[in-house]
Amino acid sequence: MGRAVRVASALLSGLLLVVLAACGSGAPAAPPAPPPPVRVEVQPAANATDVAPRAAVAATTEGTFSEVTLTSSAGGTVAGTLSPDRKRWTPNGPLGYGATYTWGGAATGPDGRPTPVTGSFTTLAPAETVRATLNIGDGREVGVGAPITIQFSAPVEDKAAVERALQVRTSVPTEGSWAWLPDQDGGSRVHWRPRQYWRAGTQVDVRADLLGVPFGGGAWGREDLTTSFRIGRAQIVRADVNSFRLVVERDGQQLMDVPASYGLDSDPDRTTRSGIHVVTEKFENKRMVSPQFGYDVVMGWAVRISNNGEFIHANPGSVGSQGSSNVTHGCVNLSTGDARTFFDSTLYGDPVEVTGSGVDYSERDGDIYDWAIPWDRWQAMSAL
Repeated sequence: MGRAVRVASALLSGLLLVVLAACGSGAPAAPPAPPPPVRVEVQPAANATDVAPRAAVAATTEGTFSEVTLTSSAGGTVAGTLSPDRKRWTPNGPLGYGATYTWGGAATGPDGRPTPVTGSFTTLAPAETVRATLNIGDGREVGVGAPITIQFSAPVEDKAAVERALQVRTSVPTEGSWAWLPDQDGGSRVHWRPRQYWRAGTQVDVRADLLGVPFGGGAWGREDLTTSFRIGRAQIVRADVNSFRLVVERDGQQLMDVPASYGLDSDPDRTTRSGIHVVTEKFENKRMVSPQFGYDVVMGWAVRISNNGEFIHANPGSVGSQGSSNVTHGCVNLSTGDARTFFDSTLYGDPVEVTGSGVDYSERDGDIYDWAIPWDRWQAMSAL
């Protein structure tokens, strides 16, 4: 019995050694592979050319950005914004023309390994850029009849694309529309006016995001424009030519009621036009020249109400007719004292409502005839 136990024990020991030897005979296990670096994507694609300044530009990652830069060959770094989760970067505004933009920065994954943001692209270099100007500057106060006008230095072919880039915001709800008017200066122009006169005290903000907008014919917008202005008190001139008087109302209350002389109605070339004019300029002294009628004079306290030569101004020479007959060449004549009082009271954009004459105010009479156009026709003059 003792020998049998010893033999069994020896067999078990040998088997254990064989098993242990078998377990230790293989190659050591390989370490786990590191995770791949986080992916970074940029838009436009690397080496893209002729990119429009307002094309979609972004850097995105599955990880988080530690930093993103976009540098222009024209100089400077583009201002941009990272999303709250730091997974997307976008520029704050349009890029410039004809420049190469290069990405920089890095994104990291859970293991902390950085992936660089790389690549570059080039924006288009247009054959022509078109300049635009706004008629009302920042901080101005204007009258309730003031239109917003944008003048372009060259003709605009794609008016719809340009109009989509224009925006008018008002502090109170205001119905209005853009309209493209004929331009006599070799460019294009678009006006915005409310359906009715502005409400007094309205704050108006205008944006024209024109940089990077295709104007058609190979031309592009040169720069963005903005302005912020306020509508002042509601001052309206009532000018009935047959009353021989000029009445000024402010916020519904009569401010002035003074003798006046209007254009000689028997001569269509001298008639003061019936319709809504708009105050555009003021001159303490204004030289007035007419080869047609043979005069060259300087008149005081002159307020322009159209580009066809119509002013409200002082004329001491016609005082005897003021209040009783119409003898002028189309202007509204007042006494020196009344003209100065009116001059001091008026703002750019105040409407002057002329009634009772035999000739209507129209596009033949200058560049601001906006209120002479019926509302349905005005809306139809929008490119949208």
